[in-house]
Amino acid sequence: MRSLGSPPVTPAGWPIPTFGCRVVAAFPHDPLAFTQGLLWHRGALYESTGLIGRSTVREVRLRDGRVLRSVALPAEMFGEGLAGWGEEIVSQTYRDGVAFRWQARTLAPHGQHASPGEAWGLTSDGASLIRSDGTPVLRFLDPETLTERRSLPVTAAGRPLGWLNDLQWAEGAILANVLTLPALARIDPASGQVVAWIDLSPLIVECAGGDPEKLANGVAFDAETGRLFVTGKNWPRLYEIAVDGDPS
Repeated sequence: MRSLGSPPVTPAGWPIPTFGCRVVAAFPHDPLAFTQGLLWHRGALYESTGLIGRSTVREVRLRDGRVLRSVALPAEMFGEGLAGWGEEIVSQTYRDGVAFRWQARTLAPHGQHASPGEAWGLTSDGASLIRSDGTPVLRFLDPETLTERRSLPVTAAGRPLGWLNDLQWAEGAILANVLTLPALARIDPASGQVVAWIDLSPLIVECAGGDPEKLANGVAFDAETGRLFVTGKNWPRLYEIAVDGDPS
């Protein structure tokens, strides 16, 4: 296990712009889903859930939260983030050293890869898969073999930012949930610098009810319409949000 250090402190007061968010729409979300990854891919919403014996990859109908398809990971594995690649979905496991490929339309299995080390979040910039592992480093992977192509240290106000969790590529930047923080980090993929925070604290108050385990985790982007979706672990709702101001 890697040493991740202490959890990051609140971004309040850091010399980085912080933007609020407005709820455009709220949708039902399975409150039993321990959300580890969220993905909008080719017109459909996908989610990965964690916990030993309860980890799944599923297709979810946005309007009512109904699970349309679901596949269970082996009972001993803990599911993590997922990303789309062509006609496939790639999903990760936490410390199990395995990543799975699924046919996106049916969630039929399409093979698996060795995936050494821890795996947390996953997204794609169209050329590589990008993985977080809880450290202040993002890793760019070959989408076919999952071998590492390069790494990107992430900093906020000049300090390494660890505990990066679910990831989403959106409009040329990387959005990242940060474990324990009530905000999304917007990361410049060239420099690794956090250039903005998007404050999710009102949504956390609404959905977590003070439960520290119900963390914000899960961010998805519909590139065709510009819609941005967020949810959290065991949240009863999934939100489409708009960012107040321009965090670019």
